[in-house]
Formats: sequence, C-alpha cells, structure tokens
Amino acid sequence: MGKAATPSATRALILAGDLRVIAGQLKRRLREQASLGDLTLSQVSVLRRLERDGPATVTTLARAEGMRPQSMGANVSTLQAAGFVGSTADPSDGRQTLWSITPACRAWIKAGRAAREDWLFRTLRQKLTSAEQEQLAQAMELLKRVVDA
Repeated sequence: MGKAATPSATRALILAGDLRVIAGQLKRRLREQASLGDLTLSQVSVLRRLERDGPATVTTLARAEGMRPQSMGANVSTLQAAGFVGSTADPSDGRQTLWSITPACRAWIKAGRAAREDWLFRTLRQKLTSAEQEQLAQAMELLKRVVDA
C-alpha cells in the first residue's frame, strides 16, 4: 500500500491478515479432533481427492497432488494395505488401474467429520452466548460471499 492508503483499505488489509490467521488456527484445531492414525497429510489429501473426484490412476493423482508418480505409488500402496483404497481395471484402457476409496474409508471419513463437527458444536455452545452465536451466523453469510468471490 502506498501513501494514499485509505482507512477503508487499511482496515481491509488488517482484516485479511486476521482472517488468514484465524482460518489457519481453526483448521489446525479441527484437524486435531479427527485422528489421522498413521496416515500422513499427503495420504489424507489423496483420500479426500478420491472421495471428491472419484476413481483415478496413480499418474492422475500424482499430477493433481504435485508429486512424482513413484511417490504417489508408495502412498497408494500404503492406503491399500490399510484397507482405504481398492483398485479396478480402467474400463476404457485395461492397462490402467483406477483407484477408489473403500466403504471402510468412507466410514472413516464420515467419523472424522462427525468428530470435528461435534467438537465445534460443543465449543460454540460453551464459549459463545446465544447473541454471539447469532453474530457468528451473520458473519458466516459474509464469509460465504468472500469464499464465492
């Protein structure tokens, strides 16, 4: 920002920094609530991608996650050994293998989400008054507009 910064621009800059910090802290607190077990963040990211985008090859996953196919292959092997992913032949190219999450993985993801939501629910009830919860609900509408920008 230059010399001609307005109070409005200064306030927006401060809000941007505060929001980034708070969002990171909330993300860390929510992550603490759902046990990752022995999985790495990279492996969890792969599971979330497969859940969101559907079956994929190791090469496609590696490209999407920004890693080498060999490294992704190791991640997928670990996830398969844990019972979180299974494979099928690609119907359009039988030489390719498609990986997808298993029902056990879906249950694990659902349990993790429930644990995070339960922690957040209890925390909101314990730490915020009804009026503060209403303020937060109004702020959520503003945050939705920011995210949709």
